Amino acid sequence: MIASPHRRTARPRVRPISYRQARDFITTRHRHLTPPQGHKFSLGLTNHAGVLLGVAVVGRPLARHLDDGLTAEITRLATDGSRNDCSVLLAAAWRVARHMGYQRMITYTRADEPGTSLRAAGWTAVADRPATPGWDRPSRPRTSHGTDHIARTRWQVTTPDWAREPRRPRRPRRRGDAG
Repeated sequence: MIASPHRRTARPRVRPISYRQARDFITTRHRHLTPPQGHKFSLGLTNHAGVLLGVAVVGRPLARHLDDGLTAEITRLATDGSRNDCSVLLAAAWRVARHMGYQRMITYTRADEPGTSLRAAGWTAVADRPATPGWDRPSRPRTSHGTDHIARTRWQVTTPDWAREPRRPRRPRRRGDAG
């Protein structure tokens, strides 16, 4: 049987991957950042032969004031440059996070990046963050993580029932507290 010239190639598939697989891919493919310290989950996009085309690493928000228990952050996204891979991974990460109970997902881009893949996946730009001097202080020396001195844009996607100001979980009262 002769193959038809109009036959579609197999679509890439989203698969759960280990942190080690994601870290190795990011080390070789990410343009300007090193792998993150940890994750909640990682997703990989593979072709029909099982070759990894891209990864998304999802964790807790790095900013403490955004870590409300209902927000997840895509801490790294790296692909081999294939068309639409970023949008597919962004959408898949949001689907998984929603099923886990998260109501908001955030990520950051450099201010000089257009965010086309984020818009295509339904994300909205919500804040422009100025460049920071970094974490290094004379009293507390730190190494640069690659985001110092670079302005960034925060993007988010939310569920319809996400509150604009999420409530902090209440601390249980201790015995003897008035009230």
